[in-house]
Amino acid sequence: MTDGETFRLAYAPGVTPAKWARVWSERQPDVPITLVMAPTPEVLALLREGGADAGFVRLPVDRDGLNVIPLYIETTVVVVPKDHVVTAADEVTLADLADEEIFHPLDDALEWTEPPGLPAFTRPDTTAETIPLVASGAGLVLVPQSLARLYHRRDLTYRPVTDAPQSQIGLAWLADATTDLMEDFIGVVRGRTVNSHRGRTPAATAPAEKSRKPKKPAQKTAARRTSPPRNRRGRRR
Repeated sequence: MTDGETFRLAYAPGVTPAKWARVWSERQPDVPITLVMAPTPEVLALLREGGADAGFVRLPVDRDGLNVIPLYIETTVVVVPKDHVVTAADEVTLADLADEEIFHPLDDALEWTEPPGLPAFTRPDTTAETIPLVASGAGLVLVPQSLARLYHRRDLTYRPVTDAPQSQIGLAWLADATTDLMEDFIGVVRGRTVNSHRGRTPAATAPAEKSRKPKKPAQKTAARRTSPPRNRRGRRR
């Protein structure tokens, strides 16, 4: 490790890297971790330009030159005003939203083959800009649950949408930058213990020398005869 070395971790909005950062700090007290939140396209730009060592992104992404480990899938929810009729149910389907005006922001984290409901009057640039429009009653928006929590407001709530596409979070880093520190962070994310194998190439070890047992002293095979002595002619006395 060089003086001033840090591990730089970028992450998309909604991802909460605090638990991994805490474990990292416990295991690598001499290597501070720097956290940078950025939209997924900017996370990828940071990785490719050397501004981050690793990043949590929303999949799918362009994997050219990257290593990516898919981690977990998020529940999709619809964000609505607290007095909306949707709140009467614990969960809804896309069919329940067919007559609702739905915002589809340009940074939508969900992969739609066809956007649900009726198109709202505008397409905001970001999800963050969409939330106040939902609060005003102009329409609804479907997002990963983590984003609904991130942009929480007292006048809004949300309900799971059981048949909507889902967002998946993955860990990404440059394929040619799999350093020892990167291996360490992969171990943290995968929940490996500090003493577990982290994928590094183990040092070659010399073959164990076979234990040698001390040889027993050779036993005499010729035993003295105990038969009666013979006379010169070979007859027994």
